[in-house]
Amino acid sequence: MSLSDADHELVVEEIGREPTRAEAALFENLWSEHCAYRSSRPLLSAFDSEGEQVVIGPGDDAAVVSLPSHGDGEEMYITMGVESHNHPSYVDPFDGAATGVGGIVRDTLSMGAYPIALADCLYFGDFDREHSRYLFEGVVEGISHYGNCIGVPTVTGSVAFHDDYEGNPLVNVSCIGLLEPERTITAEAQEPGNKLVLVGNATGRDGLGGASFASEDLAEDAETEDRPAVQVGDPYSEKLLIECNEALLDEGLVESARDLGAAGLGGASSELVAKGGLGARIELDRVHEREPNMNAMEYLLAESQERMVYEVAPENVDRVAELAERFDLGCSVIGELTEPGTNYVCTFEGETVVDVDAAFLGDGAPMNDLPSDAPPKQERNLPTVSLEEAFERIVASPNCASKRWVYRQYDHEVQVRTSVLPGDDAALLAIREAGTGLAFSAGADPNWTDAAPYEGARAVALENATNVAAKGATPHAAVDCLNGGNPEKPDVYGGFKGIVDGLADMCSDLDVPVVGGNVSLYNDSQEGPIPPTPTLALVGVKEGYDAPPLSLSGEGTLVVVGDTALEGETDPRLGGSEYTAQFGGTDRFPALPADTTEVVETVAEVADADHVLASHDVSHGGLAVALAEMVHEDAGASVEIETVDRGTKNRLLFNERPGRVVFETTDPAAVREAFDGVAPVTELGAATGSNHLDITVTDEQLQYDAAEIAALRSVIDDELA
Repeated sequence: MSLSDADHELVVEEIGREPTRAEAALFENLWSEHCAYRSSRPLLSAFDSEGEQVVIGPGDDAAVVSLPSHGDGEEMYITMGVESHNHPSYVDPFDGAATGVGGIVRDTLSMGAYPIALADCLYFGDFDREHSRYLFEGVVEGISHYGNCIGVPTVTGSVAFHDDYEGNPLVNVSCIGLLEPERTITAEAQEPGNKLVLVGNATGRDGLGGASFASEDLAEDAETEDRPAVQVGDPYSEKLLIECNEALLDEGLVESARDLGAAGLGGASSELVAKGGLGARIELDRVHEREPNMNAMEYLLAESQERMVYEVAPENVDRVAELAERFDLGCSVIGELTEPGTNYVCTFEGETVVDVDAAFLGDGAPMNDLPSDAPPKQERNLPTVSLEEAFERIVASPNCASKRWVYRQYDHEVQVRTSVLPGDDAALLAIREAGTGLAFSAGADPNWTDAAPYEGARAVALENATNVAAKGATPHAAVDCLNGGNPEKPDVYGGFKGIVDGLADMCSDLDVPVVGGNVSLYNDSQEGPIPPTPTLALVGVKEGYDAPPLSLSGEGTLVVVGDTALEGETDPRLGGSEYTAQFGGTDRFPALPADTTEVVETVAEVADADHVLASHDVSHGGLAVALAEMVHEDAGASVEIETVDRGTKNRLLFNERPGRVVFETTDPAAVREAFDGVAPVTELGAATGSNHLDITVTDEQLQYDAAEIAALRSVIDDELA
């Protein structure tokens, strides 16, 4: 990729001369889609990012959100961030995924926070294809290696398989950090005369051009030709950097900070300077390197990992160097901030190689005005499938199967905060400093957004909110990672616009501010574009750290809330479902609840009640899959559903309308009372002391014991273990 003719003309007009080679490379990377959001920024104003809990919203390395405190708890903040590492993970799945973790953790550090939890949302081609499994295994290994080594637990996430990811998988990683209010810093330069100090690993040539690489379709030979654009991570250095960052903050030595990610030193330092409205003078010769004979462009754009740039007052520079040495990290004083109105200047071997306005470099890229085509609506055209075949195929599909093979590779209990472990609807973290439980859910469903981008994205937001509510938490804030194909294709851009608007509208309906995010476009290859994929990472808050489990106790009554189809009010729809993915056919997308806020808030209230023994949201795979997931060797369920229309049986059991929750309760009347006027409550049957799932639908019956269900759900373990 190189600077386009139009962009080149604009740069020449602004700076009054031909750009140097280093300047041209900087503009190429910082004006790329990956950095400048040229095709997506015009759409992002749809998101509401304001709320009394929002301390720092979009635009910094990570967002900062305040937490409610309970009891004797103190005021605490969390940071939230999300990052995509899609193209690198195709070329080199281990290092691509690992460095995605490292990057989002450093975004957390640059706000002054300590990373306490990770979520990974992964999307691959058909699980039956050998190449998809190769990418899947490598990505999970990279995430687990890096996260485990740095001591940050991976507590939640999602995995989805869809044919259209075969040529371009997605790796979206989000991170939560914990922050005492007085330690908050930003990536906004503060004071002329302060020094810019580079701390961390030595700079090499790895990751050169990573930002521009991420802004192009993947070529057929990407796995070999683009490997130099993939960074190589060192989690042990990152762990030292985490602890060094803490020491610097403890002594109040940092005025502002930025991690070195996309576009390397040039990107981080110029963005920090531009945000503060200042200039800078940087001497590239001072950068500590690990390779000989590097040139100015390589110093500026290499994306070598585990590096931070700090703004430091002159009198504190020596102490920063001492602490860096203590943690066995490199340290270079590379320059200083200059007065407002001065340029961003870089010199190398006595020659000025960059001399431009930092604001123009960071924000001067013109936005794209692209045509878009609205996606077609799907009408009903469904195959006839027996109830038994549908149950067994869907429960055993990789999308609905157990993801234990993935999360058992992660250390999800390090730091001793994880109260609800992976495998449930949402993780629950104990923020003991505030007396607050923090629920964490992250994911998307490509089947939904492929079938209906707008409605599917609304459903993604509702499902994540329902996940945290099912653990008794009220949705609090979210960040998004918006993934799409080549936006220059009108149908692709139409789908991308749909997921942006759908996610924004549902988050607004739920009163959940979207406080930050990431956009990844050009996820396109010889295989075609990916489905529009709106990953959402959402947190909820509650008092205390206890929550009802997903698994049945075997002692209560089973009810489902929000299932209007069971009450005969609406026609159940299978659009975007695993049912249509497995058996073909199309259908309209399910209609969502009218008042989602009241539904979700009531779910959270009921989930926290003493009479609730278990709770589980109903979404992927539908009601039958949700019930199958709740059964285990020590508890089963006996369920009866009545329908007058034989043709609706599959649609009742396998539609994926979100906003529904199954409760096991000792007081079904209390559940009905809580949801009176909010959502229907349908009694399904009883949880039992057996290990069987019995589902009777009018005159047909499904009967499976826990071992049979576990065998169906073990497809990923069976193939990869």
